[in-house]
Amino acid sequence: MKLLVIGCGQCGGRIADEFARLNRIARIQRGIDGITNVLAVNTDIADLSGLLYIKSDYKHRILIGAKKTSGHGVGKINEIGADIAREDGDKVIESIRTTKQFSETDAFLVIAGAAGGTGSGAISVLTTQLKERHMEKPVYNLIVLPFRHEERTEERSIYNTGTCLKSAYLAADAIFLVDNQRYVRKNISIKNNLAKINYLAVKPFYNLLCAGEETNPKYIGSRVLDAGDIIQTLAGWSVIGYGKAPVPRVRLPFDNKLNFREKNIESQRGVQAMDEAMGELSLRCNPNDAKRALYLLTAPHEAMNMDLINGLSDSLKNMATEAIIRTGDYPRGKGSLEVTVILSELIGSRKVMDYFTKTISYISTTKRRRGSLEYEHRGIEEAFRDIPSLL
Repeated sequence: MKLLVIGCGQCGGRIADEFARLNRIARIQRGIDGITNVLAVNTDIADLSGLLYIKSDYKHRILIGAKKTSGHGVGKINEIGADIAREDGDKVIESIRTTKQFSETDAFLVIAGAAGGTGSGAISVLTTQLKERHMEKPVYNLIVLPFRHEERTEERSIYNTGTCLKSAYLAADAIFLVDNQRYVRKNISIKNNLAKINYLAVKPFYNLLCAGEETNPKYIGSRVLDAGDIIQTLAGWSVIGYGKAPVPRVRLPFDNKLNFREKNIESQRGVQAMDEAMGELSLRCNPNDAKRALYLLTAPHEAMNMDLINGLSDSLKNMATEAIIRTGDYPRGKGSLEVTVILSELIGSRKVMDYFTKTISYISTTKRRRGSLEYEHRGIEEAFRDIPSLL
């Protein structure tokens, strides 16, 4: 599958930068381009300057809202971010039109952090604009949820997250949810922690993007998981996970005997990788809430067999009992067996519903505070009405 990736705001831009790095690795290691272009969109010049892998010209690092923000961001007010995206969205559309491989693009992936200002406000607006101009291509969102400390100490983060999620759900064909807190590592510097989180958020897409773009017959699976399968799977709230296990012992041609212990271990490797993928989903959820799912098995050709495929399918079906499941195999890699899982069309995500509830509470509290301040302001005016001013 070939994606055109657009990162909005600081968080979205950094994750888009990680996708650009991932595509560079795919090109070097596998001779594959799974991404046709990567753009970063922001109201802050400094954030755009800090990217490493996205091309540095103005067609790839796009500054919007310069007249309103002077290149210094929107101060976490996502309504301003949305207004600026409506006014300057044509800059993004124009940059997309200049993409050399645009005709090969299967879908758009627009990325943002839910709690910020520019990305949180712009993502749904840009998604709508893309859908209006490119109706034949699905537009997916990847939305990063705030850290726990942000939820506890920054009420505005909750409001931004709630409004961002609602708007994205109404605009996008599917939304990948990524919970920042899932990937936090203690006793590591903030810079290294964020870099690691961005890497872990993007890593599960690697094999998925490569599998359907292989041209070498040696690496084409017996059941190819391509863009059509992914598009048919993705809808509504979605999560992605990745798991890995050591590859089973490779038997020599004259070694026909495999005792029952080795046979059992061989079968369990796949289940181990599947369990890890489900345990490392980008957002903790109940797999039974998924109406659609897929998995991709990536392993050396000699390590894959029907028992392994059946075991993986049964394992996923036992966890996501309501889902229509699509599968694929990708004979790549050495020394490990990897499983990529997507659960999609999640019904009633508890985490999302919790954000909506907290957002409604925040709005009610804000209205009460505003009313109280207006009353207090009127009282002050009356109190100093008869006091002479020195101005």
